[in-house]
Amino acid sequence: MALRHAVLAALLDGECSGYQLAKAFDVGVANFWYALPQQLYAELTKLEKDGLVAGRQVVQETRPNKRLFRVTDAGLAELEKFAASVSKPSFIRDDLLVKVQAADRIGTAPVIEQLEERASAAEARIELFGKLLRQMRGDADEEEFLRRGERIGPYLTCLRGLAFEQGNRDWCLRISTVLRERLTTHEQR
Repeated sequence: MALRHAVLAALLDGECSGYQLAKAFDVGVANFWYALPQQLYAELTKLEKDGLVAGRQVVQETRPNKRLFRVTDAGLAELEKFAASVSKPSFIRDDLLVKVQAADRIGTAPVIEQLEERASAAEARIELFGKLLRQMRGDADEEEFLRRGERIGPYLTCLRGLAFEQGNRDWCLRISTVLRERLTTHEQR
């Protein structure tokens, strides 16, 4: 997947500025695609040049002017083509796992600390995803929303982000406990 497809998908809900797009990436899209704001602005420029998004200038009296972008028919066709293509399998690439891999031969205290920090960060994202999910479904319960909700794509990706973070938290807590117990056992010898 290219950043262009993630940007096009994020623009499906309507016009937004580069700033709004960056906020959307920071909150919702980041659970499956990370991009820096400057990458997003550069991608919007490319997408507009390629005719996949259209931008328009909005004059503001008390603030600098801004540009709003929307997906064009060509952009929607590009997303449909992308959706029909075969997806590559995902993989894990994580420096913390390298540290855990080496835990038998290195000092584990810093690794335990990093695992616990990662678990805390995952817990914060779990809370954020829970809040986002509740906002998206409004008064409907989850099953009702999944059956009849108007736009469930963002909800479904948020569910995946939630499951990912729950798995991260649970794994980090388990491994930090294992390493802490082993550390305690070795210290008692």
